[in-house]
Amino acid sequence: MAVDALATLLAERACERLVLDYAAFNDAGDWQAVAGLYVSNGRMSRPTAPDDFIEGQDAILAAFKARPPRSTRHICANIRVTLKDAATAHVASQILLFTTADQAPLVGSYADICVLGPDGWRFSERRGSLDFPKE
Repeated sequence: MAVDALATLLAERACERLVLDYAAFNDAGDWQAVAGLYVSNGRMSRPTAPDDFIEGQDAILAAFKARPPRSTRHICANIRVTLKDAATAHVASQILLFTTADQAPLVGSYADICVLGPDGWRFSERRGSLDFPKE
């Protein structure tokens, strides 16, 4: 089913906002809001462990709460949304992470699957990876 131009733009913008909200909520330490960006059975992997998925909103929330406190700033760039149909989008983006930890900034990428449901657009899957992994 073809999606008209306005619906496409609205979906693309909503998915871009999802990526930006994820970074903002993460930097604010608002783990409940971060987990709320996923569908109930959504899954995520961190850029430092791209093949280690955490599945379900409750598990995602618990994983974030278990992290030691730290100050971060995520810079999102090159967000590209590809609408597969009216309710499914693939999103690619790059992330630059700064922390107060004694660590150099990290450059990573996300490959996301976003779906439209009763609560709006949410992540179904968020897979992170490091663009320049430490060897």
